[in-house]
Amino acid sequence: MPEKETLERAEQDKEEGKSAGTQAGEFVREEIHHIREGKHGAASAKQAVAIGLSKARRAGVDLPPPKKGRVSETTRKAAARDTKRAHNGKKKATSVSRSRSSEAALKREPRSAASHKALSRQAKSAARARKKAGVKTQSRRKAA
Repeated sequence: MPEKETLERAEQDKEEGKSAGTQAGEFVREEIHHIREGKHGAASAKQAVAIGLSKARRAGVDLPPPKKGRVSETTRKAAARDTKRAHNGKKKATSVSRSRSSEAALKREPRSAASHKALSRQAKSAARARKKAGVKTQSRRKAA
């Protein structure tokens, strides 16, 4: 469950008319803080971001699932399920054993995923991927 402050910050972003990505950024930020303070770990910076985005979707941020081909079909379905769960209104309690085991697995992961270096590396690679995608669409436009 996200912290009260995080929910308030995301709500404030929504009221200010900011994008869903900006609203979700608050949840990602919270996740990074959790890893840094030793609450749990993450296998990579990418996983830390994914956990934050999942929390955002479940909290009601209108974040669309990733596009086809960018992530596995399982991940896309999970993202769609998170969004649906938030908008459904009915809150289904997570199984205690599942919750405990997933938290135990995260506790075994390293804390280095939230380091300045790891986050910088992740941001650079994501920006590089976006740039490449932009070049492709530009060349397609030119050809047409």
